[in-house]
Amino acid sequence: MNTLTLTISPLVVPRSLDDADAAEFLAYGELNRRICDEAVGLPDLAPDAAQMLPAWHDNTDTLQTGFVARAEGEIVGMVTVSFAQEAEAHAAEIDLLVPAEHWGHGVEDALLARAEDEARSHGRSVLQVWSLHRPEETDRMLVPRTGWGRIPAIGLTDLLEAHGFTLEQVERNSEFDLQADAGPLRRALTDAQSVAGEDYRIVEWMLPTPPELRNGFARVLARLSTDAPSGEMDFVAEEWDAERVVRREAQLTGAGQAVSVVAVEHVPSGELVAYNELLISADRSSVTHQFGTLVSKEHRGHRLGMIVKCANLLRWRELMPSSPVVSTFNAEENRPMLSINEAIGFVPVSYAGAWQKKI
Repeated sequence: MNTLTLTISPLVVPRSLDDADAAEFLAYGELNRRICDEAVGLPDLAPDAAQMLPAWHDNTDTLQTGFVARAEGEIVGMVTVSFAQEAEAHAAEIDLLVPAEHWGHGVEDALLARAEDEARSHGRSVLQVWSLHRPEETDRMLVPRTGWGRIPAIGLTDLLEAHGFTLEQVERNSEFDLQADAGPLRRALTDAQSVAGEDYRIVEWMLPTPPELRNGFARVLARLSTDAPSGEMDFVAEEWDAERVVRREAQLTGAGQAVSVVAVEHVPSGELVAYNELLISADRSSVTHQFGTLVSKEHRGHRLGMIVKCANLLRWRELMPSSPVVSTFNAEENRPMLSINEAIGFVPVSYAGAWQKKI
């Protein structure tokens, strides 16, 4: 192996992508998509530079830092490190971006070490990394500590194992064909609503969330960090209020993205108890991404997950008729949500491994 002579410097974050210093951040967006394409053939899993920039400008809830590796002036890789800002947060989330042509020359080791140094400098004791995998069986399959799902070993997983990371969880990435016959969705929604009964009603909106719904939406968003299956991954209980909802939505819609929310209100209490979000970039013919989907623990068993998913997919077909598919990730042990996905036509297209190391 020929080890490259590297220089590693902080990622320059411009105020605008039109600014003279925007080249590195634009390269970051391109590299992010390239990595997803090389890993699983799905470049649209990654947001572009315009979609990511607003989150880098506001560190109130999450602090973003990044580093660029160069060899002879050429960018050969990057790493980003994200820090949740809750007082009890212990983890640093690392995204290692080294393209195949530069892998194996010391770039990935140097950037991972730099990310660990960054985590330590922020007082974090846990490192987290996600790996992407094609849906295939190979000679060496890795099983997470949850026991659910399996992923093929790749160069990144070898690197993580060598550096003391443990595979904690496997997530399934599934796609839904938005151009398919909507009949099954309508029937599934009708059936689910008959089970739920009159105590539950659908509430829907496009971001930004109406002011009168922000507090209730904040409460259900907070549940996602504690109620969704996460194995032994060290996730902090997120703190949400109406102001954080506004900040989040400014980031999500700042690059021309559109987001539809379908929620379920528990009529007797007036509380929002389930929700589903669909997001698309400024290019309305691109892939749609499902963001959060959650049913509060106290209200499970009433088919509310099926209601919010089907209702939002039906609504989305009318709103964004040119989008081809919806992409979503779910933990392999989240059998209730996967069963809903499978029943309405989602199919697996890739997998992700959640890795963790305590330092």
